[in-house]
Amino acid sequence: MPNFALLWSPVQLGATELPNRVALAPMTRISATEDGHATERMASYYEAYARGGFGLLITEGIYPDTAYSQGYLFQPGIATKEQAQSWAKVVDAVHSAGARIFAQLMHAGAQAQGNRFVDSSVGPSAVAPKGEQLAFYRGEGPFPVPAEITPAQMDDVGDGFVEAALRAKEAGFDGVEIHGANGYLLDQFLTDYLNHRTDNYGGSPENRVRFAAEICSAVCEAVGPEMSVGIRISQSKVSDNDHRWSGGADEAKVIFATLGATGIDFIHTTEYRAAAPAFEDGAESLATLAKKHSGITVIANGNLDDPETALSLLRGGHADVVALGKAALANRNWPHRVRNNLAFDKLDASLFAPVADVKDWELEPLA
Repeated sequence: MPNFALLWSPVQLGATELPNRVALAPMTRISATEDGHATERMASYYEAYARGGFGLLITEGIYPDTAYSQGYLFQPGIATKEQAQSWAKVVDAVHSAGARIFAQLMHAGAQAQGNRFVDSSVGPSAVAPKGEQLAFYRGEGPFPVPAEITPAQMDDVGDGFVEAALRAKEAGFDGVEIHGANGYLLDQFLTDYLNHRTDNYGGSPENRVRFAAEICSAVCEAVGPEMSVGIRISQSKVSDNDHRWSGGADEAKVIFATLGATGIDFIHTTEYRAAAPAFEDGAESLATLAKKHSGITVIANGNLDDPETALSLLRGGHADVVALGKAALANRNWPHRVRNNLAFDKLDASLFAPVADVKDWELEPLA
């Protein structure tokens, strides 16, 4: 029986001390009100993970503005004072159960499937994302071609992230995670085939990471050192699971070094398998590269259902925190089960049918 004590040791993420190193990964659950308010149902959903032993909960992607950021119908927002106030009950429930909670701020960009404010989308260039919209997020058909975002609109996006972070701070969140992964707007800038810009935000990796880095710096400056700030980074996308950075490990070095220098407290990498090599010509995982080049705390996510695999990332110094997605959906008390050597449940496919919203049985008390 392995010694899992390292999983339960505290760790510091900027101003936030986590009681252990097991986090709930952000997962889209489209269960807010139509106008983007968090509900009592959502509070009960997140509280269950806190009671199940997760030290940190990272929310589903929350849209930060009332323009182009919303990606899904019934997605929660933090774009207005009223939306922010609706999150207070979620934050209070999680804190009462002994966990910390970060708000993930997400601008969908060209990957939007439903937006009640506008009927169009924006991206770094007028190039549609690959693949098709996801039916279990109420999407249908191919993604439309976005309009190329203008410099003035980019300024508005940056302001939206900053203002949303300040509202999250007022609502009591311990930190914010800027969504720079999975094919959403900031990741679209990182992606060579979606970003054809010829200005300072296109071309080289240094240019393509610039927008994300500027937003990280602006958010850090706005919220101050008493609130934790980080960014989520991936290679794959909602609509393109196979994408890899064309510049390989050299490109990863530029991206992670640039982001690490912005003043943020952590980088959260997500891959299909967190422990697998990021590129065919190397042995290092994306989390390892982030740790190596950023010099800051790293959260790793991706097929870490097996506690021994999760532990190996921590022991090897490849990550400081592990984040669970589908494993957590299947086992809301995964930390409790590991601590007590209890068997895991398998993921129930009905969670995603007909849409991936919070189901009634997820709100039942944990055994």
